[in-house]
Amino acid sequence: MTFTRRTLLIGSAVALAVPASATAASRHFDPARVRGWAKDTWRSLVAMTPASTGLPADNIPESLAASDRSGYTSPTNIGGYLWSTVVARELGFISKDEASQRLVRTLSTLDRMEHHVPSGMYFNWYDEETGEALRAWPGTGAVVHPFCSSVDNGWLGAALLVVAGSDRGAAALARRIFARMRWDSFYNPGDDPAHPAVRPGGLIHGGFFPFDHDRPGGVYQGTHIGGDPVWLTNHHYDTTVSETRITSYLGIITGQVPPKQYFAMWRTFPASCDWSWHEMQPVGENRTYYGIDVFEGAYTYRGMRIVPGWGGSMFEELMPDVFVPEAKWAPRSWGRNHPLHVRAQREHGLLEAKYGFWGFSPSSNPAGGYREYGVDALGLGPGNEPGNGANGYFSDQEMTNYDVGFGTCRPATAPTPVYGYGVVTPHAAFLAMMHERDEAYTNLLKIQQDLRAYGRGGFFDAVAVRSGTIARRYLSLDQAMVMGAIGNVLCGDVVRRAFATPAVERALRPVIGVEEFGASRV
Repeated sequence: MTFTRRTLLIGSAVALAVPASATAASRHFDPARVRGWAKDTWRSLVAMTPASTGLPADNIPESLAASDRSGYTSPTNIGGYLWSTVVARELGFISKDEASQRLVRTLSTLDRMEHHVPSGMYFNWYDEETGEALRAWPGTGAVVHPFCSSVDNGWLGAALLVVAGSDRGAAALARRIFARMRWDSFYNPGDDPAHPAVRPGGLIHGGFFPFDHDRPGGVYQGTHIGGDPVWLTNHHYDTTVSETRITSYLGIITGQVPPKQYFAMWRTFPASCDWSWHEMQPVGENRTYYGIDVFEGAYTYRGMRIVPGWGGSMFEELMPDVFVPEAKWAPRSWGRNHPLHVRAQREHGLLEAKYGFWGFSPSSNPAGGYREYGVDALGLGPGNEPGNGANGYFSDQEMTNYDVGFGTCRPATAPTPVYGYGVVTPHAAFLAMMHERDEAYTNLLKIQQDLRAYGRGGFFDAVAVRSGTIARRYLSLDQAMVMGAIGNVLCGDVVRRAFATPAVERALRPVIGVEEFGASRV
């Protein structure tokens, strides 16, 4: 149980050495093929979802058999099914009436499900067949202590706004459920003497346990909304290039969290030697927004300056961008960083690691289980191997570490590593399609045709490119990211348009739009 989300060879060798614009013609973008990918992806989501509740299972194997569903779901999974239903309607896979019926069924189940009433927030795990909150884990019987995750509820909240903005039949129910969600229940402004200090502007907790729990030392009793105290995590989300920023956005949109909180999060950690544990020494300058001093740091990678995430995954960088038109609303921050991150992932896979394919994000592990994949150089996270400095998530099974040192504070140990069995995750490439349409399409076509990482439910969750070992499983969140990205690419930003109403734009665009990242100009 965790507080956060559960983690091309183009043409010839000559083609690998030239910029993306010169390789785009190697595969012409085919909307009909992408639509077919979406139709198969939708098939997997339908297979995961019992008609009685409208709650998608967390995952299902390639069989797509109802008996093989995972036996559990989460607020994130439920949200993913909601926005995927809207996309399926726009693509013509289901009628408007069927879409409304599916949405109302899911929302009606959600409306009656057990949750933390004072905050309106949902627990992490439910039985998809009944909607009952899990107190014992399917299969093992291990005790489950209900936990309200800020990021999982964030994705559910985002989905509710998409439904409210796109489906008349389900809009009222979606608005009612969203209206009772208190995003300030997660917001720590830093004025609680019982809690360790947080950064000026305040931070978002990882979440809270509404009942007694099994996490002594990792939580403290308190409340930010009055009433009975809960057990809040000592852990906060403190980096901005993270999927968790969706919760900050929702708090700002509703007026429950002040805009200054957005600027309380790190862009990078400081460049001084006493912070030399993180990936590399950043470059940048200090600026002030909403009264908060911000170090606009960036990492240097392959001639680019990029604001890194915790792990360097596509999911961290781009999942909020499925909903918020970040590049348009914030051209000097996300408008720079998003295309740079995509380019960096592509160049890592094709030029640096020479996998022949690209797209790295947390996913099923082809060797079994689940793992967090990313581009190490784009991640802030501390190292987990003695003497190896720091690292983000790894792109290969061998966990090959990239370490260029930290200026004069820490020597480099692995500036030019040799990578092993890289693992690419198709949903990462679909997210990238919102910024590099042709390059992402070419990559995905080769994953389908050359690696055969494709089944009746669309692309399998991950594939180790050199061994050809495939994680022959579909995760509902990853499939929902595929649907959301395709919806934006093929259907005129359908997800963004539904989420980013004029009221949302008035509340959020002035906040994120004033910032200038330390990222390179594009």
